[in-house]
Amino acid sequence: MDNGLRDFILAIVTMDYSLVQGGGCPVFLAENATQQNKISMLLARILGGIVHDLENGVYLIVKH
Repeated sequence: MDNGLRDFILAIVTMDYSLVQGGGCPVFLAENATQQNKISMLLARILGGIVHDLENGVYLIVKH
């Protein structure tokens, strides 16, 4: 049965909280780009998602 929730954001990882608007999903703050990349990859692995870099300092972990 298709419940219509095939694609959704699991988490957001950023170094600048002001870049994230709204709510509804967990936001993780990183101190630097290396930490941001590591947090994103670990979350994607744990949550079964994939990382998308928006190229503005925000990484999304998305379930497809």
